[in-house]
Amino acid sequence: MSTSISTIKKKQLFDKLKKANTDFQKIYPGDRSDRQPVHTVYGGANLFKQDSAKILGGRALESFNTYAPDFISFGKIFGLEGAHEISSKKSISEVLKAYHKLSVEEKKKHPARLSYEVYEKVIKKLQSEAIEDFRIDFEDGYGNRSNEEEDQTAREAALEVAKGMKKKSLPPFIGIRIKPFTEEMKERGLRTLDIFVTTLVKSSGGKLPDNFIVMLPKVTIPEQVSTLVGFFEILESQLKLKKGTLKMEMMVETTQSIMDDMGINPLLRFIRASKGRCIATHFGTYDYTASCSITARYQEMNHPVCDFAHHMTKVALAHTGIWLSDGATNTMPIGPNRGASLTKKQKDENAKTVHRAWKKGYDHIRHSLWNGFYQGWDLNPAQLPMRYAAVFAFFLESYDDAVERLKTFVEKAARATLIGDVFDDAATGQGLLNYFLRALNSGAITEEEVLVTGLTLDEIRSRSFKKILENRKK
Repeated sequence: MSTSISTIKKKQLFDKLKKANTDFQKIYPGDRSDRQPVHTVYGGANLFKQDSAKILGGRALESFNTYAPDFISFGKIFGLEGAHEISSKKSISEVLKAYHKLSVEEKKKHPARLSYEVYEKVIKKLQSEAIEDFRIDFEDGYGNRSNEEEDQTAREAALEVAKGMKKKSLPPFIGIRIKPFTEEMKERGLRTLDIFVTTLVKSSGGKLPDNFIVMLPKVTIPEQVSTLVGFFEILESQLKLKKGTLKMEMMVETTQSIMDDMGINPLLRFIRASKGRCIATHFGTYDYTASCSITARYQEMNHPVCDFAHHMTKVALAHTGIWLSDGATNTMPIGPNRGASLTKKQKDENAKTVHRAWKKGYDHIRHSLWNGFYQGWDLNPAQLPMRYAAVFAFFLESYDDAVERLKTFVEKAARATLIGDVFDDAATGQGLLNYFLRALNSGAITEEEVLVTGLTLDEIRSRSFKKILENRKK
């Protein structure tokens, strides 16, 4: 049966559509495949040393061992599934002995399972790589000091980073946060950037650390981003760095970065102003809530005004490849009593304070994960146990269900493809695939635990359920 549309006319219309589709795909290429850190630790620039990651990791492990000495108490602190069902009449060793004798299927039903598995993963993480990303802070965590003092701090911090590069003591991701490019602070922000990067490159033999990033806070207009990029270009030329070496991230912490004077979300314009150099946005919980006139007592990560900003950011930047990070919990899990000779009452008071702060932070992190923000801030090493407890529990508690659903889903999709049935629920398959991608990225599960789904690692890393089905059909 012939069609009424000529081949020439069809080609002309499809050529126009092809260009439009291609332009769209350039704007929305999809999520990046490289590793995203689950958190960023902030520390004042004046305190940074080449071995800061190791020292802070040690403090995190010390806090963990002190206030969560076993997996049962750990599970009860965070309210993990099954933790409160574990018999209090048996010792830790008795529970463990009985648990290890069970079959794989029996362990899945045991109330100690989630607490034990998360606890073991948190210990290993704190021992091996407690800090994934560190930001040497010249803004709020450093304050306003004399030019002479900040100049000196910038030089010293850069030299410490160079030492860390040589000794391989830096975390996998590292960077600096400069002061904002407002009229009042732009000169100081640039001066610190110049001194730090120049000192670092000259001290390291012309190199920057892997995954080095410059954070620009309080962005309100695209010109602040484009100005920073302009200075990047000058520094790269003067220091003989490869063009595009310097990368940036920006902070979303003002109402103007969510909606501009025209009633439009400006975030994508900010990203375009970076000329491909911006890789992430970080939410500033306390500046943002303050800009919404929220009083101090209610400036929390899970406040509705934060959720609104989160969803606006997600909608504006989804599928652009830009990483999104939530902010921090500012309630520190540190006991009020210090010293080597504490009474039992004082120790109990410390434990209650730490456990209360841990649970609050844990709930905040879970709220972020539930909203699709898989990275956040930590301000103190004592917060790291709650960070990894939340991340690992979030993924592990739904692992078995996700495995079965994805295996069944792949089989169903393949069967539909083979026999010609309509299969139009690829979005559900993509959602399951996203779970495994995020769980693997966070360290909650291993590659072997992904392979039980029946997918290969190459298929998982394709990040597209649609592509997996298309390739299997071929």
